[in-house]
Amino acid sequence: MPTSPSLSERVTDEVSRMSATKGVIIGVDPHKMSATIEVVDTNEQLLGTGRFPSDKAGYAAMQRYVRQWQRRTWAVEGANGAGRPLAQRLVENGELVVDVPAKLAARVRLFDTGHNRKTDALDAHSIAVVAVRTPGLRTVAADGELEALRMLTDRRDELAHQRVQTVNRLQRLLSELLPGQRKRDLSAAQAKAMLATVRPRDIAGKTRRRMAAEEIADLVAVDAKLKKMKAELKAAVTARGSSLMDIHGVGPAVAARTLADVGDVARFADRNRFASWTGTAPLDASSGEQNRHRLSRAGNRRMNHMLHVAAIVQIRHDTEGRAYYRRKLAAGKTPMEALRCLKRRLSDVVYRQLVADNAAAATAKGADPGGHSGATQESSAADLPPRIDTSDKPLPGPAQPTLRRPPAGRKTLTRTAP
Repeated sequence: MPTSPSLSERVTDEVSRMSATKGVIIGVDPHKMSATIEVVDTNEQLLGTGRFPSDKAGYAAMQRYVRQWQRRTWAVEGANGAGRPLAQRLVENGELVVDVPAKLAARVRLFDTGHNRKTDALDAHSIAVVAVRTPGLRTVAADGELEALRMLTDRRDELAHQRVQTVNRLQRLLSELLPGQRKRDLSAAQAKAMLATVRPRDIAGKTRRRMAAEEIADLVAVDAKLKKMKAELKAAVTARGSSLMDIHGVGPAVAARTLADVGDVARFADRNRFASWTGTAPLDASSGEQNRHRLSRAGNRRMNHMLHVAAIVQIRHDTEGRAYYRRKLAAGKTPMEALRCLKRRLSDVVYRQLVADNAAAATAKGADPGGHSGATQESSAADLPPRIDTSDKPLPGPAQPTLRRPPAGRKTLTRTAP
């Protein structure tokens, strides 16, 4: 004789039925081989959990499991990082996906009753709670062109690292073949000229020379791939309608990495949030009567490196960036402090350029000039706008230039359009 359901079972069924019509949040803790989910309603009532493999069968099983909730929103941690494959997979299937920053999920876990224990289930719970409590999270959109640009940029970085390793090995072999003749910034042609001057007679020397010749051949091949990749990146950046390469010191590699990592610039409320994300905004470290700021190690370190490259290029050439750098040195700042000030200014310039490109693209599509149609103006950055001292504060108004206009005939932060 079947038994009647208990009161708790009836309450759970009723909550699930109401959630199916009102909507649920599915928190996802993604990994390479699996994904752990937790389903909650808008009152953070637990409705279901599960762990599914990342293969085709596991993904299909996860879709069948969540089908009982018709109105559902997926909250994926790190949708621009480790969770990107799953997030893009869900978006392509027509699911609504929001990106949950890992920092927000960590804060929820810290203040939860689990004593900051970190498991996949607790991670999925904290991700779902963030999605319930935080309005304005960035909505993930399918962008095949941006994904392709990101893959090309990653490939270019891998080739650059391979070139550095090849040059280091070649330098070691040449220093043993030609003591005291080490050359910085070694090119393949220079290495060939140096190798042609030595003819060792012993077996070790002959082997060393043969290995150096192989490294030179590898260097020639890597340089050819990098040259081809640079042209491809330049074409891809131009095809997206970006004018980042107009900024002096920003080449195809820097522009492509910026576009790939930033995604939708509308997720940053202002240039201060953008500077916090790039790690160029100093952190307030004041205490008592002492008012000081320290270097930020937070933010996207790849973007910080891109701004560092652009700053070094500007310092090496006759640009307004170099003049700004020298003014900071004259004001008593150390070279590293002056460089960090210039990087902050460049962060503002890049942000302003991204916003301008975004507005131009929206206008061309007939959308609101303030941004893409349907784009949120809420920032997903977790930090508050940084407090900085007077020498590093951005000038008021995003439309104003962040560096003084140089005299006529001098190069500026941005290249003149051909």
